[in-house]
Amino acid sequence: MLSRIPAVTRCLSLAALCAAGSVSALEFPLPPPGEDIVGQVQTVTAKYEDTFADLGTRYDLGYLEMIAANPGIDPWLPGAGRQIVLPTRFVLPPGPREGIVINLAEYRLYYYPKGQNVVHTYPLGIGREGWGSPIAVTKVIAKTPNPTWTPPASIRAEHAADGDPLPGVVPAGPDNPLGPFKFGLGLPGYLIHGSNKKFGIGMRTSHGCFRMYNNNVLELAGMAPVGTPVRIMSEPYKFGISGGKVYLEAHTPLDESGNPSIVDKHTAVINALLKREDLANNLRMNWDLVRDVVAAEDGMPVEIAVPGSAVAASNPLPLQ
Repeated sequence: MLSRIPAVTRCLSLAALCAAGSVSALEFPLPPPGEDIVGQVQTVTAKYEDTFADLGTRYDLGYLEMIAANPGIDPWLPGAGRQIVLPTRFVLPPGPREGIVINLAEYRLYYYPKGQNVVHTYPLGIGREGWGSPIAVTKVIAKTPNPTWTPPASIRAEHAADGDPLPGVVPAGPDNPLGPFKFGLGLPGYLIHGSNKKFGIGMRTSHGCFRMYNNNVLELAGMAPVGTPVRIMSEPYKFGISGGKVYLEAHTPLDESGNPSIVDKHTAVINALLKREDLANNLRMNWDLVRDVVAAEDGMPVEIAVPGSAVAASNPLPLQ
């Protein structure tokens, strides 16, 4: 069975994290050219009252990524003294490292401030069944502090059917589902915004918009100007290089409606690899290892090969 956390990253403790500064701000220096991985996996010791929702809020992680990284642990009562994995190591999404990049498959937003050699990353709530979030290229067209909310007719009808009628306009304040700030996008009807509910970040819970923790959306508001490019993708399999080694990070694929997808995972992994021309023609992978990584879908980068190596490779068998 694979060890999901390399020993070099397992040893980070909560005390060491606190000594390094705030543990909640996921800001990393960009890796050198030709490399793709930022951060390190961390572990913390749970207190009796901790839940995955609480720990996610504290460490800028979403609920589902906490569950994926800690299989078999009760998310509502992990237990005092239990070691909890914080999946804070990331393969950066493919494509240009500029502006805002949203990867639906990992429920996560990356922001690359112009002229700075850093990346900020935040968990997101995305569209639930019947309200899938779009895949698109757009930009920020407006920034609004303390927004009011005018519920669309479809959402008002849904709430009315559930016996929870909504007013025509919800004023700014603690009961406003847009939270303290919203970004308007060049996609009619879609926003990046805060939330009046911390539960649901890192899950499929919205009506298609992108929900953030309130402290995160306010931080992003102070950095990302109007005109910031926004690229929205759904990439469950991300290949990356770090220290001359190749890694694969696997998440649960989503369909066009934002639901877990039944796909040919073998084909999906091959397609993701082919997008990396720097790897596809110069790599022999251990497909047994790749199959284990894909089956785990734990969202943490795992070493799978070395570029140009003679790593023994089995035939690329189906990953289903």
